Amino acid sequence: MSSLFLRADLADAPHAVGDGVALAGPEARHAVTVNRLRIGEVISIGDGAGLVVRGPIVTVEPAALEIRVESSTLDAAPVPEVWLAQALAKGDRDELAVQAATELGASGVIPWAAERSVSKWTGAKVAKGMERWGAIVREAAKQSIRAWVPSIEQHMNTKQLARLAEHATLLVLDPTAEARLSEVALPADAQVLILVVGPEGGIAPHELDLFESRGAIRVRLGDEILRTSTAGPSALSVLNVRLNRW
Repeated sequence: MSSLFLRADLADAPHAVGDGVALAGPEARHAVTVNRLRIGEVISIGDGAGLVVRGPIVTVEPAALEIRVESSTLDAAPVPEVWLAQALAKGDRDELAVQAATELGASGVIPWAAERSVSKWTGAKVAKGMERWGAIVREAAKQSIRAWVPSIEQHMNTKQLARLAEHATLLVLDPTAEARLSEVALPADAQVLILVVGPEGGIAPHELDLFESRGAIRVRLGDEILRTSTAGPSALSVLNVRLNRW
């Protein structure tokens, strides 16, 4: 059961120790009717952008509740940011990757229309897919009690994704790469790292060439071939250790 709930305008409301912070709307209804929270239980309310307050519930109504703040913290965004560029995949494999990446601390995710992606977002599916991934990161952030809810970047094709190498370090997961992610040199001044994960059929050779021509670094994990749903989260785990976040 999650004990973190989100209120986007939290920073604009009184939120110092001793203040009362109210929760209303769908978040409050879920807390009261689904989680069945009661007076005296301690929960956290965050804005998804670093601010989290925590305290006991002092009032409960069918679609609202209020806590008395016992602690208020503001966490800075982690540097470097670590993003997951996840290729669209069939079934729910891309969604599983997005969920796990959120729990593992990803700063954001990028839906990538790779050449070999079986799943395609076209027309109305783009907005629907973005909305779905947004809901996934929101719920996963709440479950893992994260102060920051990951961003969802626009749906990109390979050329658009490759252009991000102008301002970020792209780490392309490729099982044929010589360099291991656990050992490859990372730029000391990197502000953004983007892990690029291909679909079930892998990244097409010409896509790998394009990424490399823009300065991306091809890396591998171990000797095993991982599913698209597990490759990204596994790589995030490696970076969490290397960046001393674990």
